[in-house]
Amino acid sequence: MKIEKRLEELGIELPLPATPVANYVTTVQTGNLVFTSGHGPGTGEGKIYKSQLGTDASVDDGYASARQVALGLISTLKHALGDLDRIKRVVKVVGFINSSADFTDQPAVLNGASDLFVEVFGDKGKHARSAVGMVQLPGGIPVEIEMIVEIED
Repeated sequence: MKIEKRLEELGIELPLPATPVANYVTTVQTGNLVFTSGHGPGTGEGKIYKSQLGTDASVDDGYASARQVALGLISTLKHALGDLDRIKRVVKVVGFINSSADFTDQPAVLNGASDLFVEVFGDKGKHARSAVGMVQLPGGIPVEIEMIVEIED
C-alpha cells in the first residue's frame, strides 16, 4: 500500500469514484492497459464547476480544476483496480480545456493533473500527454481529462 501511504503523507483524501451518467463505463481494461473515460471536476456534493479559461477563469483556476479532476481519476482507478500499487505507469494523459478563442495556456492548466500524478506516483507518474483547447465542454466544465495506465497483475 505504498501509494495509499503516499496519499496520506500528502494529506490527500480521494473523492468518491465517478459514476457513469450515460451508457458507458468509467474504465476499460485490455491486456495490461486501463483506459479511463473522461472525468470533469465536481465538488463531491453533486455540483460541478462551470467556467471557461480566458473568459471567467484564470490559469490558476484551471490548474486547480485539473488537479481536482486528477484526484477523481485516481479514485476511479482505485475503485476499478482495488489497489493503486498495481499501477505500473501512467502512460498517457489527455486534457480538454474549455477555452476562449484567444486562450493559449492549455498546457499550464493541465499541469495541475500532471504535477499531481508525479507527486503521488513518483517517476511512474511521468507520462505522455496532450492539452487541447475546446470551444465548450459538457455542462460548461472547465477541464475534462482521460488517461491510460499500465498495470501489473
